[in-house]
Amino acid sequence: MRIPNTLTRPLVLLLLCLFAGLATAQIRLNREYTRLDAIQPPAVPGQVEVIEFFYYGCPVCYELEPNLSRWQGMAPNYVRLTRVPALASENWESFAKLFYALEATGDLARLHFPIYDNIHFDGVQLNDDKVMLEWVSRNKVDPQKFSEAFASDAVKAKVGAARKMLVDFNVRSVPTLIVDGRFVTSARLAGSTKQIPTVLNQLVELARKERGN
Repeated sequence: MRIPNTLTRPLVLLLLCLFAGLATAQIRLNREYTRLDAIQPPAVPGQVEVIEFFYYGCPVCYELEPNLSRWQGMAPNYVRLTRVPALASENWESFAKLFYALEATGDLARLHFPIYDNIHFDGVQLNDDKVMLEWVSRNKVDPQKFSEAFASDAVKAKVGAARKMLVDFNVRSVPTLIVDGRFVTSARLAGSTKQIPTVLNQLVELARKERGN
């Protein structure tokens, strides 16, 4: 977008400063984020882990995903994003198993967003096991390997671990993001899904400051 010639240079600089100030506004406790009662140690020492609790059937999670993926691509190498499928009820288990089965077959990275897209944009009922199997086959996933992974003890164990994490972090809605096992934010707290990357950047640095990094 070109700036009209009628604007003077000082006014242009002032506007740019104002926009920059808005983009970097400092987050505040109990407004854009809250603290966990007890700090959970990071999975990998030296890294700041950001955990996203999500549900494929959640429209807000779908809206967040492109913003979160872009943020992940630009995050420093000391930041680790971990996605955890939420299991608020037994009906959510199929999606959690889909996530971990695709992780096991090595197809999760390329199909994570298409799952959202096909559910919310195309109306594909991917929580139906038969529809799910047809869908993974159409998307060039070996159906036998997928079925074996889907029914495996390893996937069951990961689903169980995800269910335990949901309780440990007292997650009550999705999407919820935990930063360094100490801070919590969400689309509601941040103000929108577009604001979440900005909030995450500040929480990551706050976590490093509190660690003494």
